[in-house]
Amino acid sequence: MSSSVPTYDAIVIGAGHNGLTCACYLAKAGLKVIVIEQYRSIGGMTITEEVTLPGFNSDVHAFGYQLANLSPVPIEMNLSKYEFELLRPEISYSHVFPDGGYISMYRNIDLTIKSIEKYSKRDSLTWKKMFERYIEDRDSIISTINSPPLPLSSQLAAMDKNGNTIDDGISYRYRSKLQSVRSWCNEWFESEEAKIMFGTFSSFVGLSPDDAGGGEIAYLFSSIIQDGGNNVVKGGFTNLCLALSKYIQSKGGEIITNTAVTKIVIKEGIGAVGVKLDNGKEIGVKKVVASSIDPSTLVLKLIGEEHFNTKIVKGIKNMEWGDSVLAVYLAMDGPAEYFAGPEIIPSAQLHFSPQTLDYLAKIFYECRAGMLPSEPLVIMSNDSVADPSRVPIGKHLLKFLVLSVPYKIQRNNETVTGDTSLLIDWDHIRTKYGDHVVDMINDKYISNLKKIILKQVIFSPIDFETRPTTAVYGTLSCGALVPYQTSSMRPIRELGRYGTSIQNIYMCGAGSHPGPGVSMAPGRNAAQIILADLNIDFNKLTVPG
Repeated sequence: MSSSVPTYDAIVIGAGHNGLTCACYLAKAGLKVIVIEQYRSIGGMTITEEVTLPGFNSDVHAFGYQLANLSPVPIEMNLSKYEFELLRPEISYSHVFPDGGYISMYRNIDLTIKSIEKYSKRDSLTWKKMFERYIEDRDSIISTINSPPLPLSSQLAAMDKNGNTIDDGISYRYRSKLQSVRSWCNEWFESEEAKIMFGTFSSFVGLSPDDAGGGEIAYLFSSIIQDGGNNVVKGGFTNLCLALSKYIQSKGGEIITNTAVTKIVIKEGIGAVGVKLDNGKEIGVKKVVASSIDPSTLVLKLIGEEHFNTKIVKGIKNMEWGDSVLAVYLAMDGPAEYFAGPEIIPSAQLHFSPQTLDYLAKIFYECRAGMLPSEPLVIMSNDSVADPSRVPIGKHLLKFLVLSVPYKIQRNNETVTGDTSLLIDWDHIRTKYGDHVVDMINDKYISNLKKIILKQVIFSPIDFETRPTTAVYGTLSCGALVPYQTSSMRPIRELGRYGTSIQNIYMCGAGSHPGPGVSMAPGRNAAQIILADLNIDFNKLTVPG
């Protein structure tokens, strides 16, 4: 790199919450840091924008502050100093059924138990026992999420040593880790309502009721929300990233937006020496390049296949991405009225579906066959009820996240319009399918929905993908959370602990352990590895300030 090129100790690519978290620890350690973001604003999967109308601020991707309840980052970075504030709804979510029934998860577990009791006394007691087990394991779970993963062999040895082994010698813990949602639900619950209420959480990361690993996801997500709540960032999720960015700047770090990294400059025997930008400029680096973008773009484009062995290249090309998503954003003139009654109004989120796991299985069958699900699973973010500051006085705002839609739609799908000639192209079908979703919600769950809509905006998988985030193929997980793409196998075994085969290039995004969701853990865990390689004591950085 030329001596006239600006040079930093560390370059972080991507200003989502994980990239910014990693940058916080590097800056706190005394490194001169710059964060480079392609999009016009920071936030990545936690951006908040006026999607529908001026003054209506929607969280474009993530909404609930869930996994992040287990993160030490806000305390270690003293984020409350930088205007980061959480709102804590009393009802974390309600799962609502077409017959007007529902189960609500409250912050108070006794109220959750009472809600489950409407359908099964046994199931309510089962959940109480499950949650008590989670509390016993909580410290271990927090440590697992917020630490770099052990190699798979070490994890299996620990399971065998500490688990309650069954007759054939296979650890019960190992079985439970790989159990499908259907198997897990059928083992523990008797009512269909409880099964779907807990089991839906596997769908959040693209796992069907019959996919391996879904049972543990459902258990952990449910328990974490029961424990810490489904909290909401006041003013929009982007304020988490704004607080992280202010911390970086307080330590002398820099953040630039509207600028894409097109290539990482690598010198043989040294590693990364800088990056090239889409504006023709270059930035030099002395010590570290950390990337929070998806592993495929990093390895195949920004670094280049020529710098990796064929096993790594093949592994990255064979990554599974999971199912795509669609979102409907609604600015509204008044509050929603539910067939289930007013008790669920304060819910931070609502899940709308029939009461069977077979219903979920059908969605995944349709999606993976290239068909638009006839009755999709809808997760509703209750933006304005949870946080009235996001809308003009007297107005309301909702988001319907439709989980599991196909990225490529087959022509033989007649689910929505009957006009098979249109269904191959998302640009043509986006509005029709969005209307179908709104009609379904209006007919079965929210009686006045269509009467109060001021503006409706729909993002298809293509819309999500073409925004500069890690939403490859319109997915949200930065790589499917199947068992062979988790922990030290994420994104692939050869790149499973944040490093790459290039000595000073690291990954710090959701493509690494523990994966998707707003946890800040990939960024913090990557910083632990990076600083250890630089012989800097990470533990000294965990003191608030």
